[in-house]
This record gives sequence, C-alpha cells and structure tokens, in this order.
Amino acid sequence: MATLQDLFVTGLVNLHAVEKQALAIIGPQIARLEHYPEVADRLRLHRDETDAQIARLDEILTGFDTSASFLKDTALSMSGGMAALGHSVAGDEILKNSFANYAFEHFEIASYKSIITLAGDGGFASAATSLQQSLREEESMAQWLDDALPRITRQYAALYVEEGAFNAKV
Repeated sequence: MATLQDLFVTGLVNLHAVEKQALAIIGPQIARLEHYPEVADRLRLHRDETDAQIARLDEILTGFDTSASFLKDTALSMSGGMAALGHSVAGDEILKNSFANYAFEHFEIASYKSIITLAGDGGFASAATSLQQSLREEESMAQWLDDALPRITRQYAALYVEEGAFNAKV
C-alpha cells in the first residue's frame, strides 16, 4: 500500500532531477554570455545555490535510505542541455534564455512548495527546513530575473541597434 512517505520520497527524487536539469540549463548559458556580465554573475551564484540544493536533497534522501534516480537525473539533464542549445541559435538568445529561466524558476518554486506541503503533512519537519532554504533561493532568483528583465531587454535592444542581431544575442 502506498504511503505519504512514498509520495514524499518520489517527489524528492523528482526534484533532484529538476535541479540537475537546472544545472544543465545554466552551464551553457554562462559559457555563452559575453555582453551580459551581470547575468553571468547571477547565474554563477545560482549554479552554486543549485549545487547546494542538490546536496540538501541528497542528504534528505539518505535519511530515507534511498538516493536520486540516475535515469531521471540523466533524462532531465539531457533535456535541459537541449533547451539551452535550442536557444543558442536564436538571434535573441539572451531574451529567450531570460524568459525560459524565469518560467523554470517558477516551476521550481511550485515544486518546492508542493514538497514542503508533503513534508508538513507527512511529519517530515526535519526535511522541511532544508527545503524551505532551497525555496527561498529559488524565489530570490525568480525575483532577480523579474527585476533584471527590463535591463536585459534594453541592453539587448541597444546592442541590436548598435551592432546587429547576431552580436547582441550573447
């Protein structure tokens, strides 16, 4: 018979894969950012936060005598890499990446809110503290993206007019 703990652990495994996907999205973006150092710096910080989130999830999973799913981690990492690659050919790569990052952060926020709800309902309070820290980091990144989007858009537009579409994208 399925239990709330089973659902919680499955959610943790899925969230671990989502964080691996985030790393696969962030890495290629950082490597390609030439004209947007502020974005690169914030993505580097968030990459470090994401590494810490994965470590927290690993620790929680260990407490349930389980681990992440290699298959899920690999599949979502590959899809994240493909998403980043897809934007690299776009003339407005920086904008598309910014939109996608904003949406992805909100997906992560929703995922953390859901798993924190299960932690509370299932009596897994010790896990909730770590998960809430990760939620705050995701909310902070989403807010940064929200605040930065007008600046990024204006900078892209200025480079587009000044240097042409190809040189403005990254």
